[in-house]
Amino acid sequence: MTVESVLLFVLGVVVFIIGLLVSIGLHELGHLSFAKLFNVKVTQYSLGFGKAMWSFKRGETEYGIRPILLGGYISMVGMLKPRSSGRAITNTGMYSAFVQDARQASAEQIADSGGDDSRAFYRLTPWKRIIVMVAGPAMNLVIGIVLFGVLLCGFGAPTTTFTSSVRCVLPNSQTTECSPGDAVSPAKQAGIESGDVVLSVNGEQDPTITRVSQVFQESAGEQVTVVVQRDGARKTLEITPTTATRDVYDAEGKVVQNDDGTTKTQRVGVVGVSIGQSLVRQSPAEVLPATGAQIAASAHLIIDLPQRLVAVWNAAFGAQERSQDSPVSVVGVGRAIGEVSSMSGVPVVDKAYTILGLLASLNIGLFVLNMVPLLPLDGGHIAGALWEAIKRRSFKLVGKADPGPIDLAKTMPLTMVVVVLLAGMSALLIYADIVRPVNLFG
Repeated sequence: MTVESVLLFVLGVVVFIIGLLVSIGLHELGHLSFAKLFNVKVTQYSLGFGKAMWSFKRGETEYGIRPILLGGYISMVGMLKPRSSGRAITNTGMYSAFVQDARQASAEQIADSGGDDSRAFYRLTPWKRIIVMVAGPAMNLVIGIVLFGVLLCGFGAPTTTFTSSVRCVLPNSQTTECSPGDAVSPAKQAGIESGDVVLSVNGEQDPTITRVSQVFQESAGEQVTVVVQRDGARKTLEITPTTATRDVYDAEGKVVQNDDGTTKTQRVGVVGVSIGQSLVRQSPAEVLPATGAQIAASAHLIIDLPQRLVAVWNAAFGAQERSQDSPVSVVGVGRAIGEVSSMSGVPVVDKAYTILGLLASLNIGLFVLNMVPLLPLDGGHIAGALWEAIKRRSFKLVGKADPGPIDLAKTMPLTMVVVVLLAGMSALLIYADIVRPVNLFG
């Protein structure tokens, strides 16, 4: 790599770190804002984990930045309901130890803050706790929507287009500008123009470049219906590919030979038009559907995560290649952004588009992951608050006394398992992103 490439790579990584800090910061700010709105005592607001590199205190809250940028947190007093005063411990097993330690830690936190638990998080009504916990992931969702809005409305969406049309098709199927009197190409006859955006081909919506080419090649002598967008208007065109003979190539790009040594050929349809891809600006109405599609993709990745992690393990510690849709850590995303920034011959606009797209996808992924209903993720607290609301409502309907706040301390053994699994997953992905990174661009 040249010095310029290295500097651009570093610049890209710095841009990613700033974007990551903003994403984490706004996530935690969402929690913090509503916690303070509901008068919960918040003692810490942190970006990252580990020993604070820089911090300051304002009011009762310490704000700081820590070196391990794998997330952030705010420390709210009384996240868990402490053990009732004077209640005897009747169990001494490992499960009970986990539960009692969690309750004791919550009680000590309340004691350290003055002993008044009236501002403890667990004292909030269920719907207020839900709002506090949803506010964090919701900030990531808003960031993702804004970035997708900038991408689609400011830059555009990658769209299949006809890049040029020609006047004739030669017998060898090569297209060229022809002299007057030569045969007019099917593309020219159909009225296709350079810059036409392909909306559908034979009823297939938003076809890829490969799919459009395949339909034309498989439809020699048959009419193909193509819907294009030109100057904001939809046009339906009918095109009949002419028949041409082409050499057959194998997967390595070599010409296939017949048994008698002659070149193997096949008859295909050609239309005399180049098919490419360009960014076409979208309506603001397309932003939410695009965000929804990314949410669905992120959810599908999480559902398939065990299987995907096995593939990552095989790639990290074996000879298997990592697929382009492999899950990555923040290290992998940062490396990808650095590679994009250092690419030579790539327009700045294209680099900015790719970087914003990665940051948008990262924020949507953080939103989906944090909504998983398992502690210590935000979704675990949301699920607990919902269960408490249902339980209290049920007791009220049957005339029973209010059972009070739910005891999430009982979930601590499972929470520790989730913490270990998340830590192991993060370590595996970071290691794999270092020794066997995903090749996103080829």
